[in-house]
Amino acid sequence: MTRGFTPRALGEVAIRCRDYAAMVDFYENMIGLTVLEDGRRGDAPQRITFFRLGESFGGHTAVLALFEDAKATARTGACSSLHHIALSLPWDEQVIAKEWLEAHDLPARFQDFDWVGWRGLFTRDPDGNTVELVAAAP
Repeated sequence: MTRGFTPRALGEVAIRCRDYAAMVDFYENMIGLTVLEDGRRGDAPQRITFFRLGESFGGHTAVLALFEDAKATARTGACSSLHHIALSLPWDEQVIAKEWLEAHDLPARFQDFDWVGWRGLFTRDPDGNTVELVAAAP
């Protein structure tokens, strides 16, 4: 029997959040993602907010989902199974993004990946996850 399928693109990244409100605010207002479904409204037992990342494969929209989980005990940094998430943007917007992050007292550092022709701009979200804003060299 052969496998018969090949995944084509990322569909979703989901994060359990210790500080849900701060995480939603960060990804919406600091990073600038567009909210698809706003879990801050209503009284559902678990709030979930979905952000649009862009078109994926076959008409699917790639999303970042933030799940409220006040009991989350996930570790961040070197102790976490999540190394980082990377969001793409144009090369010429990276310097503007770095200035924006620094103006809001967020860490911001560049790292070049010459082997693939990328440059990453790294910061951290309110739960301590590493967030990379990555761009391909022109």
